[in-house]
Amino acid sequence: MITAEIVHRILRLRGDGLPLVSVYVRVPTDPTDRADLPGRLNSVLDQVEPMAEDKSLDRAARLSLRGDMERMREEVRTERWRPGAVAFFSCSARDVFEAVQLPRAVQDRVVLDETPWVRPMLAVLEEYARCCVVVVDRARARVWEWFADEIEPIAALSDRTMRKPNYAATMAEDRVHHKAEELAREHYRHTAAELAQLHEADGYDLLAVGGHRAELPQFLDALPRGLRKRVAGTFTVDPHTVDRGTIKQKVEPIVARYMRDVDLRLVGEVLESVARGRGFGVLGVADCLWAATVKAVETLLVQDGAMVAGVACTNCSWLGTSGDTCPLCEHATRHTEDILDELTRAVIDESGSVRHVQEDTDIAEHLAAASLRFPLPPVP
Repeated sequence: MITAEIVHRILRLRGDGLPLVSVYVRVPTDPTDRADLPGRLNSVLDQVEPMAEDKSLDRAARLSLRGDMERMREEVRTERWRPGAVAFFSCSARDVFEAVQLPRAVQDRVVLDETPWVRPMLAVLEEYARCCVVVVDRARARVWEWFADEIEPIAALSDRTMRKPNYAATMAEDRVHHKAEELAREHYRHTAAELAQLHEADGYDLLAVGGHRAELPQFLDALPRGLRKRVAGTFTVDPHTVDRGTIKQKVEPIVARYMRDVDLRLVGEVLESVARGRGFGVLGVADCLWAATVKAVETLLVQDGAMVAGVACTNCSWLGTSGDTCPLCEHATRHTEDILDELTRAVIDESGSVRHVQEDTDIAEHLAAASLRFPLPPVP
């Protein structure tokens, strides 16, 4: 399954003068349709087949493309892919091959370049934040990890609680109630401490909390401030009967709503920065390319699904929408089908953040926007 570590490994792949083939193929949900996955792959590779026989191409490039297609076809014949999509990245002449399962469908597509085409994969990764899910009552807690529709149990806690007392034979009712409340608070603090350790070890993006409605506020108060900021939402559930299906039903909309709100907030912040006119925000592909060239991008927002042809300089990393010669170093440029892919790669390389915006916002018309670390120098 896709992870941030896999993405960063793929970002470093290179063809070094030979074509690196990036292929995305949808894996249908229906088992009958899924059996035709080799046929779907062949339909995509039909665009590559003529190039593998084109004598105008270097022989090494032709042989590499043939090896790429053979390896991908072997993968879909021998591996069992789950519904969603599979992405292949291959340059057989350089001994490069990666196959990645994606949790949701993407458009069938093939792109040939010297670098892997990663934007569809990045967009999918952004959608699926790693969420720690805790269901808690006054004496017990169960913890799951939720990522890309996969739910795995990771911890279970149990603390002391009071049995139903015989008030006449033991102590006054108010003293019993006080003791029960103190035991519950100790349990909440214990659970909060365990969650903090899990977050420190695994770095979860979000926290979702479930339990009896009346008990949730007291548990949330026990969370340390850092964890409280990561709470995406709460849900009401019976801790004694909760199962994986219930967790999925409750948590999925919480995470989706949270991620949508993040996108809208980031869009608002970038557009506000652009409107202020102080040079710390840009709107439009050309300005974003220049900002990435000078390493000024803090946060890049790209409209999901958009593709724009452009050029890149392999000598000084200049990015542009057109031109055979780099205006900075006069080196020959390399044409690419999707300069937005080069843009996202450049931002990630400089430790900037990237979000693919799916909502219909003001960015849709301009395709890209960015908040900046510093005002841009003049465009050459």
